[in-house]
Amino acid sequence: MSDVYELGISVDLRDEVSEQELDELRWHLGIGPQPERLSIVTGFPFVAEEESGGLVVEDDPCPLLAGRGAARRVGGVLCSALADRAHLPRKGWALTSRQEIHPDEFDQTGELLRWLAARAHDTHTLVEGAVSLGYLRFYEDSVPEVLQVVDGWVVWPE
Repeated sequence: MSDVYELGISVDLRDEVSEQELDELRWHLGIGPQPERLSIVTGFPFVAEEESGGLVVEDDPCPLLAGRGAARRVGGVLCSALADRAHLPRKGWALTSRQEIHPDEFDQTGELLRWLAARAHDTHTLVEGAVSLGYLRFYEDSVPEVLQVVDGWVVWPE
């Protein structure tokens, strides 16, 4: 049994994103190097075993939307892209990503999604104030669920 989900993000960001934030975003998308300082998602904790057999929590930063190539469970291709919208009427950045994600990754990925929602163009805001970022689909399901951030919280499936 697998707990893999297909995560699809398609969002236009306002043009107020700083160069430092763009560098970190590019790293998360797998299209740029890791910046020296992380400010969007700052913690990547994992439990490791010490030589003495004890456990210690360490920090191991890893990009969250950097999957590439053939998807293992959901089919199709994993990819991410970021494009400048400078030549379009609605300035800013266009972001698209399609990834496989496990529920163990929801917390960290949720931090990034909340950051994206706070910078999304108003066109992504729904009537009830939720910000629509894309979709989430359990790999065995045929119909995805809308991926939303409501009051600063990602609405993950049950």
